[in-house]
Amino acid sequence: MAGWIRAFAAPLMIAAGAWSGLTGLVAEPALAQTTLAVPAATYTIDPRHTQIIFGIQHMGLSTFYGRFGHVTGTLVFDPAQAIKSTLNVAIDMTNIQTHVDELDKELSNSVFHADKFPTATFVSTGITKTGENAGTVTGNLTIDGVTKPVTLNVTFNGGRNSPMPLQPYRIGFDATTVVKRSDFGLTKMMWSGLVGDDVHLRIECELEKK
Repeated sequence: MAGWIRAFAAPLMIAAGAWSGLTGLVAEPALAQTTLAVPAATYTIDPRHTQIIFGIQHMGLSTFYGRFGHVTGTLVFDPAQAIKSTLNVAIDMTNIQTHVDELDKELSNSVFHADKFPTATFVSTGITKTGENAGTVTGNLTIDGVTKPVTLNVTFNGGRNSPMPLQPYRIGFDATTVVKRSDFGLTKMMWSGLVGDDVHLRIECELEKK
């Protein structure tokens, strides 16, 4: 029996040693580091890696969070002339995600009237650079047929090639802002008095080079 075990185990040990040597010779591919010196181009928002999270006070006791489920748009961007960039964003108001199914439907149907206004939009009107990778983006936000100016506080996270073959070059931003729902007439719900007027938005966005 011992001889049989040795005969069976020997090839396995040889194979394991060969594999160990091979993996030592073949290094894992190094991921390129992000850089702020990205190509000037038109970039399209990747909905799979873009999120707009909203937070609103509930009865002064806690902050309730939700997510707008699908975001698309384009950015014409040149880091050497960042203030000349232009941004156009469309937000699907029929796909709002909280952890309460009934509220998802009510927000889409009764609050944002997605049957008449299925898309909210943001169109930039001006950009100011405040740091090496930071700035403000001012634009017109349209929700439920009402348009108001909004300023985003933006951080540019740089760009890099994707480690996945044949995938386009990617860049990333994050941004924050606060909007008042009363500015957009979103105050007619029976529970309006139980939630705050300020809506905090946090945006995480990745875009792909065309």
